[in-house]
Amino acid sequence: MNNAELLRSRFKVVLHWYKYEKNTQILARYEVDPFAQASSWRLMRRLQFIEIAAKSKEICDRYNVPLVINDRVDVAVAINAHGVHLGQSDMPVAQARKLLPAGSVIGVSCNNADHVRAAIKDGVDSIGIGAVWGTQTKQLTSPIIGVRGVGALLELLDGTNIKAVAIGMFDYPNFLRNISFQWTSQGGIKSNNLLRTLHGSVSRTNHALDGVAIVSEIVASQKPRQAAEILSKIFKSFNAGLPAPLSASGLSAEKSLVNEVIQLLAMVREANPLVHQITNNVVATQSANITLSLGGSPIMASEPQEMEDLSQISSALLINIGTMRSDGKESMAKAGYFANQNRKPIVFDPVGVGASTFRKGVVKDLLNTFQASVIKGNAGELAVLAESQEVLTKGVDSVGPGFKDSITFVRELARKERSVVVLTGPVDYISDGRNVVALRNGHEMLGKITGSGCIVGSSIATYCGALFARADAEDNRRLVRGHPFLGAVAGVLVLTIAAELAVKRDSVKGPGTFLPALIDELWSLQPEDVQSLARVEVY
Repeated sequence: MNNAELLRSRFKVVLHWYKYEKNTQILARYEVDPFAQASSWRLMRRLQFIEIAAKSKEICDRYNVPLVINDRVDVAVAINAHGVHLGQSDMPVAQARKLLPAGSVIGVSCNNADHVRAAIKDGVDSIGIGAVWGTQTKQLTSPIIGVRGVGALLELLDGTNIKAVAIGMFDYPNFLRNISFQWTSQGGIKSNNLLRTLHGSVSRTNHALDGVAIVSEIVASQKPRQAAEILSKIFKSFNAGLPAPLSASGLSAEKSLVNEVIQLLAMVREANPLVHQITNNVVATQSANITLSLGGSPIMASEPQEMEDLSQISSALLINIGTMRSDGKESMAKAGYFANQNRKPIVFDPVGVGASTFRKGVVKDLLNTFQASVIKGNAGELAVLAESQEVLTKGVDSVGPGFKDSITFVRELARKERSVVVLTGPVDYISDGRNVVALRNGHEMLGKITGSGCIVGSSIATYCGALFARADAEDNRRLVRGHPFLGAVAGVLVLTIAAELAVKRDSVKGPGTFLPALIDELWSLQPEDVQSLARVEVY
């Protein structure tokens, strides 16, 4: 049976197509005898679309799965589909609703807040938010939102019944366009970035995606059923854990938190976690020595071709942009991407992000490529990340007294970035978006040595690596194995207590003798030192 015979047997009616002309605001209704004009190439394409849609609906009906047609209201009407999904340049929602049967669902693609507000006003049933990832197979038509941009749009849906799905199409970020992309599986939402997409998209109000739009991962697979089952398992596991805590449970009291840190002192030496560090060349030696003194094993590697292999064997990743060059972006992007894929903790240090437009652009692109587990910075750096003018920067340093309400600031930034946030300063504040811990240890001598903030990052990564090694590998609700919040608290607390002990040594005469003493104190730090010296407050 050919196409025309199939359609004649199925519909036995004159088909109607509707074309909305944006320029004239006219909705044209065409009555066509498809069988008399089957020689038309465009008509044949239309008939093929209807044939495929009709067959698809038969299958979907068999399994009670709603079928929504993309863009084409005429096709949805012809096969009695459950609804349509419209782009911003397609037929207006009001016109589509007049043509579709009562009860049909209508979705709209949204790329910004104005699109979402209009969709709410139009009373749509769902929105598609995108693009959150890139693809090499489709030209850029709208700006990439990125995973980090989804949460703000989901917040606009709070209090409505509108469902939201993420769309993972369009082009890659500019800085990655000239790089080989075999490691990204050609963009879009895939099984290897779905968990990162779901985690990073949750809004500050804990509004999560209701679904994701996936094409090539299933359609191009040799085993589409298996591919769909893997994706479904990831999605269901994540949603089963919502609201998934970013922190470990039972950390509400200062005493229990300090006890957890004390247990980690021995754990890190037993686990000897391999900590991959892409850091600035000013502090590489200090960072490696700090990692060794804590009980970890550093590997300071930045060759892009090594990133996938290293992500398999390391327990944690530190990315520090202190001496950032354009030729270093690929290594950082790949390292973070593969760390997410392998559910390894990532500590990200946006050193001096406010110093130049270049650094701001790099940080934005990197955080849209991978999900950081911990973001560490001083007040000036984190203010830039939060787009706040409350604290200014001078190179890699902050200017002024800091934030008026540091507790609220770190909590809100952690919710926004879906990451543990560490705000370093005279008092260190750490938050996972729910808990906030204030650590009042340390000594001013730390600020007199080069890279004191950078070695904090190494310390945090080392403890996160130890927690990764201990974590339950079967817990698929989380993007990262282990508890980055606890790792961040331990990394800061241990280093600052060791600094207090180091300056008391008779051999320490100034910054030049302080650093070796700090390394020695980290090596010999005892549980009773932490127990007696820790000054911790939990909010």
